[in-house]
Amino acid sequence: MTTPLSGRRAQAARNDEVILEAARTVFMRTPDAPIAAVAQEAGVGVSALYRRYAGKEDLLATLCADGLRRFIQAADEAERLDDPAAQLDAFVRGVIAQDVHSLTVHLAGTFTPTPELGELSAEATARGDAIFRRAQDAGAVRADLETTDLAMVFEQVTAVRLDDPARTAVLRDRYLTLLLDALRPQAATGTLPGPAPTGAELGARWVPRR
Repeated sequence: MTTPLSGRRAQAARNDEVILEAARTVFMRTPDAPIAAVAQEAGVGVSALYRRYAGKEDLLATLCADGLRRFIQAADEAERLDDPAAQLDAFVRGVIAQDVHSLTVHLAGTFTPTPELGELSAEATARGDAIFRRAQDAGAVRADLETTDLAMVFEQVTAVRLDDPARTAVLRDRYLTLLLDALRPQAATGTLPGPAPTGAELGARWVPRR
């Protein structure tokens, strides 16, 4: 049984979530924004933010770690389903709903990844790969796709972003449904041109920009 947080610890947890939500908003809009912009968005003083995070890199790493945990949570929830095809659909929709991929790609290359992020990334990748392979082995995914193709699906769908969050969600669902249909073997009318992106190509974006 989970022990409830004390009043002070619960308030600190709420403050942390307010700061992280503000950071998501600010860095999605302007990845190179100063940490003061996050404090302003969160409605707290810069000193309060620095009491929780050593600096901008620490905050960015925390944001990315949170995103990877949400990715893993989406895999957890999808794997509760019995059907491999349903697992894949639920997983992809869960990642899109959490808006995980758009944030992490936005932040890629803006800070030095930590060992914790490396471990979380490896776990997230393995979990997503396993879900994809089960669906493919079950005949629910065309044979000429690779697990790295999912990263491009995430990027294409999360690129849809309007000022209205509700309308954004509707449009993302529309185009995600279209793309998921295209993954099915019955949608294949030929072989896809060129190879899928490699892990090295996807990982290169995390090298800090100079």
